[in-house]
Amino acid sequence: MVAREANQAVIPPYDKMLWPTLQALKALGNSGSNQEIEDRAFELAGYAEEQLSVLHGDGPQTEVRYRMAWARTYLKAVGALTNSGRGVWSITDYGRSLSEADMAGIPAQVRARSPRRGRLIAAAPEPGADDSSDTAPAPSAVFESTVFEEWRDALLDVVQAMPPARFETLCQRVLRESGFTRVEVTGRSGDGGIDGIGVLRIALLSFHVFFQCKRYKGTVGAPAIRDFRGAMVGRTDKGLFITTGSFTPDAKREATRDGAPVLDLIDGDAMCTILKDLSLGVGTRQVEAVSVDVGWFASV
Repeated sequence: MVAREANQAVIPPYDKMLWPTLQALKALGNSGSNQEIEDRAFELAGYAEEQLSVLHGDGPQTEVRYRMAWARTYLKAVGALTNSGRGVWSITDYGRSLSEADMAGIPAQVRARSPRRGRLIAAAPEPGADDSSDTAPAPSAVFESTVFEEWRDALLDVVQAMPPARFETLCQRVLRESGFTRVEVTGRSGDGGIDGIGVLRIALLSFHVFFQCKRYKGTVGAPAIRDFRGAMVGRTDKGLFITTGSFTPDAKREATRDGAPVLDLIDGDAMCTILKDLSLGVGTRQVEAVSVDVGWFASV
C-alpha cells in the first residue's frame, strides 16, 4: 500500500527498498548500523525530503524508516543479511551475489517458506547460488584448541593474512559492534596514515575518532604514533591505532605524552580479545572436565 500525506509525498513500498538496502551495505563496507544503512540507502535511492518527513502513524518513526526495517527483515529471512545482538547488520556471500532483478521474487519466497506460522524464518542461501567474486572469502576453516591462549596465535595468523582492504573492513565492523556510528574507511594516500573516521557517542556527548589500522607482524614505534597524531591536528583530538603487531615502549609513551592528544592503542593481543568478546569469527564452548577421586573410593 502506498502512503500519501497532505503534501502528496509517495512512499515506495518496502520491496522497492530491498535493493537500496543491499547497495547501502556494500557501500558501507559490508556492515552497518540501522541509521547508517538507512541514511546511505536514502541517498542512493534519491528520496526527496518530503518523502523522508512523512511519519508512520502518529510517529515518531518515519514511514520510510519503518518500511526499510521490513526490507532488512525480508533480506535476513532469505539469508542475504545477518544481524548481531548489538544492532549491526552485515551482508552475506549470498546477499552479495544477488542482482536487482532478484529482488522481485523475495517477498513471495519469504511468504512461501512459512505460510502458516505467520513469521519470518531465516534461511540458508539457495543451492547453486553464485557467490564467486574476487573479494569472496576463502572457504572457512575451524581451529579449535583447549590449550590456554593457543587460539590467539591461530587467530592472528588468519588476520595477518588478510588483504589490507579486508582488514580495514574488519576494523570497521569491530568499531560498529563496539558502539561507533558513521564509520567510514577513507584510506587516502598522503593522509598521514588515517584510514577512517567514526563517531562514538557516550551518554549525551559524541566524539569524532580517527583510526589507523595496520597489519604488522612486528612492532609499531614512536614515529608512526607521531605521524598519526600530526595528521589529526586541527581535525579531531581523538585517535585510535589498531595493529595486529605490538607497540614499543617508546610508542606507548608517545601515545600518552603530556601536552599532546592521547591516542588509544589496540595491539594484536587486545584485538584477539575484542574479536572473541564480540563473537566475530571466534566461538567459545564449555568443556566438561571429569576427575576421579581415588581417595574417596578408598574411604567407602
